[in-house]
Amino acid sequence: MSSTPACFVGLDVAKAHLDLALRPAAGEVRRFPHTEGGLSALVAYLQPLAPTLIVLEATGGYEADVAAALGLAALPVAVVNPRQVRDFARAIGRLAKTDALDATVLAHFAEAVHPPPRPLPDAAHQALVALVARRRQLVEMLSAERNRLPLAPAGRIRRDVQTHIHFLEQRLKKANDDLQHTLRASPLWRAADDLLQSVPGIGPTSSAVLVAELPELGRLSPRAVAALVGVAPLNRDRGARHGGRTIWGGRATVRGTLYMATLVAKSHNPVIAAFYRRLRAAGKPPKVALVAAMHKLLTILNAIMRTQRPWTHETA
Repeated sequence: MSSTPACFVGLDVAKAHLDLALRPAAGEVRRFPHTEGGLSALVAYLQPLAPTLIVLEATGGYEADVAAALGLAALPVAVVNPRQVRDFARAIGRLAKTDALDATVLAHFAEAVHPPPRPLPDAAHQALVALVARRRQLVEMLSAERNRLPLAPAGRIRRDVQTHIHFLEQRLKKANDDLQHTLRASPLWRAADDLLQSVPGIGPTSSAVLVAELPELGRLSPRAVAALVGVAPLNRDRGARHGGRTIWGGRATVRGTLYMATLVAKSHNPVIAAFYRRLRAAGKPPKVALVAAMHKLLTILNAIMRTQRPWTHETA
């Protein structure tokens, strides 16, 4: 019985072009323009190959239309964290960087690591993610202007900063309203929002970020979801040296939201508060205890989403 040989594709995405490499059949790297016509040509080239997996990096937004075009063509796509690929490249001794070499490394990464392809988010989910991202941008701009205000000279500059702060406050209010309306308009998201906000420490903003940017919540094991967010402590031991465990990687925006939620939860959530106090009484430094509390809170949220049962004081 013959079977179709595996074919792994690495796709380096740039603003102007796309570089494609194949494994295990090594050959020249193909380049396609990053245009509507180029995407059509890319899909037409890949479909007869029936690739096992196509891997591209998250590149700050340039990859979105590429992943969408491939996903709509029912091609298996994994958008991966650039840090993983950089670490892999160092491990195999590929230190030089060009677009063609990056595509080759991505193809090798696809073959060796085989990250799971993920289904393309639907249009509604993409819109929700965009709303959450826009709200975050407005908060960052508002914070920057508020920090500038005490240093602004009296007169025209100070008035301009104050006017901009007022404008951003109004835009942030509108963004919050839009976000809540979007969440409440979907029965599925509304149910998830209600479950998450039943947990002391999780407010409307935290819930919106979790619904939009951590859709895997409740579908993965506690260990897997902790690794996905980046709150699973990792060993940093080398030879005879034994260092403390640290957290890194994962989804930084979700981790930042979880951090702020845990600051609230350690004062208002009886389970998290007792857990945090117990660690501090055992001599754990505040930062270590807080990270452990973040992990604990995430585990609780994961269990609530898995069981579809709201918070109770007996939740562990």
